[in-house]
Amino acid sequence: MAESEGVAFVQADVERFCAELVGVAPAIRLARLAELRVMLEDVVAMAEARDEGWGLRRIGRQIGMSHEQVRRTLAKPLPEPERA
Repeated sequence: MAESEGVAFVQADVERFCAELVGVAPAIRLARLAELRVMLEDVVAMAEARDEGWGLRRIGRQIGMSHEQVRRTLAKPLPEPERA
């Protein structure tokens, strides 16, 4: 799969998420990581379908999500402002 901008955004979010887990009890950390894994699988599948030419409505119907939620999930992240 070619890495889309939406997937790159999710990867950055995962890095932030993992940094927040530092120092959290192991049971909580494992539960949160399991939830994250399921969500990431959905996002990757949506990105792959979009890359194959699927429309947002079709993707949404397949996963039980509105096309607007699919659009937001796969949206291109806003560039961060440059710091002087």
